[in-house]
Amino acid sequence: MYKIVLFLLLPLAAFSQKKSPAFNVIGFYTGINDRAHVSFVHEANRWLAEVAVKYNFHYDSTNNWGNMNPAFLARYQVVLFLDTRPDSADQRKAFEQYMENGGSWIGFHFSAFALTPSAYPQNWNWYHEKFLGAGQYKGNTWRPTSAVLRVEDNKHPAMEAIPDTFRAAPNEWYSWQRDLRRNKDIRILLSIDSSSFPLGTGPKEWEIWHSGYYPVVWTNKNYRMLYVNMGHNDIDYEGRTNKELSFSFANEIQNQMILNALMWMGKRK
Repeated sequence: MYKIVLFLLLPLAAFSQKKSPAFNVIGFYTGINDRAHVSFVHEANRWLAEVAVKYNFHYDSTNNWGNMNPAFLARYQVVLFLDTRPDSADQRKAFEQYMENGGSWIGFHFSAFALTPSAYPQNWNWYHEKFLGAGQYKGNTWRPTSAVLRVEDNKHPAMEAIPDTFRAAPNEWYSWQRDLRRNKDIRILLSIDSSSFPLGTGPKEWEIWHSGYYPVVWTNKNYRMLYVNMGHNDIDYEGRTNKELSFSFANEIQNQMILNALMWMGKRK
């Protein structure tokens, strides 16, 4: 009797063994300032851990920016900046070397922010001018609102199966000092469609956009990277409840785009 049971269970045990992850992803975050950004970080970590299991990659996250060093980064095929960016000279040098040597990166929303003077000044030319190409932050919409986005380049792997236009999750949308259309190294993938205007509700007039061209997702042709402007959940600040009013990863089309990018970056030869 026992011999028969063992014979039946052996194939099942062998079948249940997990495959080795196809690639490793690390998400860096600070998760301190602005409840909307903190909400996004927590949401991103949950979602990424879930899809990692489903799509056979490994996901780690850390709020220790001291891990931004060559030995630690060598363990990962994809690096994410979920909210901020490295500030020390050694951390920045390690990230530059990682990207220059073929690493992959996705940065969300506040990771591209730079404004002099502010707590996050533009004091990293390689990152803001060369790598991202956007220069300093120029302005933003308010309140966080949904926008219709338009695909600018449907041949990029991140845009596979993404409709020509779609409605994004509510977000605080950024504008930038540099016109990315003038940068030969930048490939704009998504921009705000004109049907979104007016975008934002104010109360300040400059927080409502009535016209203009606003890229929200782009890549630099010289690197395997993607900047995604989404990453600011709506929070009930006005009612002082601090309740989360929207979630970025509740939008399946956005999720598909991020997953496309991860698979493109992680499964390369």
